This record gives sequence, C-alpha cells and structure tokens, in this order.
Amino acid sequence: MTEKHIAREESKRVVYEELEEYARGKIREHLQDLLEQEVSEWLGRNKSERKTNPVEQPGYRNGYGKARRFTTRLGTMEVCRPRVRNLDERFVSKVLPMFRRQSQEVRGLLPELYLHGLASGDFELALRELLGEGAPLSPSSLQRLKDKWQGEYEVWKSTVIEENEWAYLWADGIYVKAGIGKEKAALLVVIGVMRDGQKRFLALEAGYRESKESWAGVLRQLKARGVRSARLFIGDGGLGLWAAVAEVYPQAKEQLCWNHKILNVLDALSQREQSQAKKHLTSMMYAESREEALKERKNFEQSFRHNPKAVKTVVENWERLTTYYDFPCEHWKHLRTSNVVESPFSRVRLRTAASRRFKSQVNATCLIWKTMMVAEMSFRKLNAPHLVDSVARGAKYDNGKEVRDAA
Repeated sequence: MTEKHIAREESKRVVYEELEEYARGKIREHLQDLLEQEVSEWLGRNKSERKTNPVEQPGYRNGYGKARRFTTRLGTMEVCRPRVRNLDERFVSKVLPMFRRQSQEVRGLLPELYLHGLASGDFELALRELLGEGAPLSPSSLQRLKDKWQGEYEVWKSTVIEENEWAYLWADGIYVKAGIGKEKAALLVVIGVMRDGQKRFLALEAGYRESKESWAGVLRQLKARGVRSARLFIGDGGLGLWAAVAEVYPQAKEQLCWNHKILNVLDALSQREQSQAKKHLTSMMYAESREEALKERKNFEQSFRHNPKAVKTVVENWERLTTYYDFPCEHWKHLRTSNVVESPFSRVRLRTAASRRFKSQVNATCLIWKTMMVAEMSFRKLNAPHLVDSVARGAKYDNGKEVRDAA
C-alpha cells in the first residue's frame, strides 16, 4: 500500500515539474495541426490524398520548410511550415504569416518592458527563462523593432482621420523624464472620442514649454488630417493650449480640468484651511446643476473672503469650469477633468529610471507612442456612448438634459 502511494506521489511530482514544457509541447502540436489543416482546406484535400476533381485547387504538398521558432507568452517553440507547389496564386498562411516570429502579446510586451527601464542588453537575461531558448530578443532584433516603430509612428502622424466632426477632445502636456530633450520639453497629447464612444489617440508630439506655437502646430496638423471641428476641448489651465484652440478651433467650447484647478486653489491656502476648502470645491465639482454649483461657490467665497487670491482663482475661470453642464450628464464624469489623458501616462511617469535609456527625443517619443498604442486597446468607452454622435452633430443640452427646439 505504501509503495503504491509513493509511486503515485512520484508521478505527480514528475508531471508538475514538467508541466510548462508539457503545455508548450501540446501548443506546438496544436499549432502544427492548424498549419496542416490550413493547407488541406486551401487545396481541398487532406495530406496524401490525390486530386480527384478537376475544379479543385491546383498544386501539391512538397514537404516542409526549415523549422521556425515562434515565441508566445508561454515560451518559444519550433514548428515546420508545410510547403505547397504549383499554385495558381500564392498561398499565404493566416495562422503563421511568413515573417512573424512572435505573437501579438509578446510584441506588446517588449515596448512595455523597455519603456519601464529595462535596457536592451538586459532582455536576454530577463526574458530567456520566461520565453525559452531561441526567443527573438537579441539587441539587434530590438533595434529593428525600434526602427520599425519609428516608421509606424511617422505613418500614424500623417494618416487621414476619417471622422471630421468630433464631440470631445482632451488635450494635455505630459512631462516624462524619458530623454525628451530640453528641460522644459513635453509630450503634447490629444485624445478624442469617436462616434461609437471609443477613445482614441489623435496626436502625440514633442513640444516645448506647452507654448502656443507648439500647440498650434499640433492642432493644425490634426485639422489637416481631417478633424475639422470639435464641440468641446478639455484641458488644464495652460495658456498656450487655449490660445491655440481659439485660433485653430474657434467654435469649440472650453472645459478646464477641475483636478488642476483644485490644486491651484489649495496652493493659495494654508495647510489648516485646505481640508475645508477641498470640501467646498468638491461640492462645486459634483453639483447636480449649474445653479447648485454656483450656490456652493458663493459659500466658498464667504468662507474664504479673507483670501482674495484663492477666491479669484475660482471666480475668474467659473464659466470654463462649468462648461460641462452644456453636455449630457452621462458624460460629466469624463468631462470634468483631463484624466482621460493623464491616466494612460501614469505608469510612464513612474518609470523615471527610463530617462537614461533614451538618448534622443525621436527614440523617446516613438517608443512612448508605441506603448500608448498598446494601452489604447484597453481603453473603456464613454458612459452612454450612443449620445456621442448626437453631441458631435450639434445637439444642445442644458444642465445635462437635451434641449429640443419647439416645433
């Protein structure tokens, strides 16, 4: 009885220790079967079957090509592509295209790790155990990837944007310590929401001090690519941005970021007063109507009348702080702040060690762009996405409710 128990435990131990290798082997077998099945479907007959129907796909199998390594997050495995001869048209595999050596997940992993501070020379040691021997992670392959990303970035910047009228555009200057060049350089970022409610990066350019000239250049390029109009711009209090918006998109309304404004007000107050002031400001920000927000502002003015600077910071920008009441209440959550831009870059900002990895502005910008393209795939839609189209077409709202013209 004891011997049977020991044998059973030994069997479990061996299986557990070889579990990942076993899984990779099964995946390799399945991938090889998929390649075989793909060729069979293309030819209309299985392996070793003769052509019996004249209308069947011409051509025949001709053995296999050299073994190829293909890397997934579960490791690197070797497969052999079936070769096909004498076809009327070239056979292109959809399972494993000719020059693909890694899955889409691994391709997304590399720029993420590199941006987070892993030097190109560290990839071999850091990922070899994870992805297995033969994974395409050498410094030269990474350099080819970076060159490819740079080319993709240049194409992306000039690609025509099909949607012409946009409901909302978020704009912000993001400062990241990643070799962007001059001390006050920034990434000028614009994110828009499409008619289906999906958020999308529209611009990512290196600028200088968020100046009007830098922002105007970004916005003019957007307009040239197809963004003819926007109902609302959301951003912080940077004068350069708003001067450029007034010049390039003069019909667009402006919404200041409440998060930035609250920080500005608190900076003008003593630490003892900040807690009370923040309650007032938060109540303004989340008020159910413009009238309720104004009432709370009056309370704030009364409570802090001894500090004209703090009061002025709110009062002088009041119209641009409450613009979101002219749009659907379902969207207010997204319109009060510039978090739509800030959130994707939060991880980038934390990786300050990455600054030593990038020796040029171009390398930094295109690599951060690539990482943002990966992040874009996980963007959530706006609440009530069906309302975005009506906003883009010019529907009018008052305190979050649509105003319909009287017949």
